[in-house]
Amino acid sequence: MNGAFEMADDASGREPTQASRIGPCGALFLYSLAAGLCMSGPVLLIVAGFTGSAAGLLLAGVLCTVLCAPLGVVLWASTDNEREYNRRRDTVGVAATAEVTELTYWDDGEQAGVTVGLRISGPGCPTFEATCKRSKPPALRVGLRLPAVVDPSDHLFRIDF
Repeated sequence: MNGAFEMADDASGREPTQASRIGPCGALFLYSLAAGLCMSGPVLLIVAGFTGSAAGLLLAGVLCTVLCAPLGVVLWASTDNEREYNRRRDTVGVAATAEVTELTYWDDGEQAGVTVGLRISGPGCPTFEATCKRSKPPALRVGLRLPAVVDPSDHLFRIDF
């Protein structure tokens, strides 16, 4: 994904939503990972049942089912939502410009990065503000204009850094 975005509400009361680009290869990887997470527990339970092995394998199967299956479902749903957002944005989106209005560097001890304040505007799209927290600071400067695509009906947007 491109980064974590926080958006400010615009005058219409709708909150802008950032959609990350997930291509076919990325989607295949994420869907495969989600399926693997969902199936790991049941597979261990089946193996434990057929082999009659120790309680450790049975316990591992139960724990994997309880912990990994929900994570797999969430990953699958999240990937599906991002792909739908991208399809919708590619269908009805309009070209826009995201101007860097603020750069703030951060360091939490384990990671460092930059928080980027953006003003997004385009023809047929009301101007709105967004904040992007990036873990690896790209070559950005205040005033830099980046290409963006926005669905003006619900402020669904994507900025490719």
